[in-house]
Amino acid sequence: MIHRHLQPTPVSERAELYRTQLARELQWYALYTRSHFEKRVAAELTTKGVENYLPVIEQVHQWKDRRKLVEVPVFAGYVFVRFADGREVRLDVLRTAGSVRILGHGDRSEPVPDAEIESIRRLLKAQVPCFSHPFLREGAWVRVKRGPLRDVEGLLVRVKNKTRLVLSVALLSQSVATEIDLADVEVVRAARRQAVV
Repeated sequence: MIHRHLQPTPVSERAELYRTQLARELQWYALYTRSHFEKRVAAELTTKGVENYLPVIEQVHQWKDRRKLVEVPVFAGYVFVRFADGREVRLDVLRTAGSVRILGHGDRSEPVPDAEIESIRRLLKAQVPCFSHPFLREGAWVRVKRGPLRDVEGLLVRVKNKTRLVLSVALLSQSVATEIDLADVEVVRAARRQAVV
């Protein structure tokens, strides 16, 4: 009887594995990471050939002796990973140092809709000021009519005398928002009630 020891799959074979699994649809998944490991996880996934997205914003951090502009994750503790769900690929993603679990129910991974990822990408690429916002379950669903966020859809809320466009990742129950001129949006679906979770 011949005993063979299983060796880790080389990076080039891993990348090929991901490419050949395109027969199944590629979908985005939320990978929960250890605290402050988001950048390391994203870098290692990139090295493995796994498509990933770590949305970050720049913030000024103040220390006793200095101020510095640093990139911080929009959704702390999460990296979005795009792959065709399968046991081998899922295990390879989870073997990434700093990864904890892929969000889902039981042993099934739950995909994040492409539209949610694309909206976040467009908001950050537009380089407009944005900030974390409480997750909203309901509100007026609007579409931006003009400007760098044209055709992006999200919830419209009014805070004091300002209006905000809130973009959410429902699976995470987290949101990011930017201020927007009311004249730049059109209502797609009217609000029934607003509830902050």
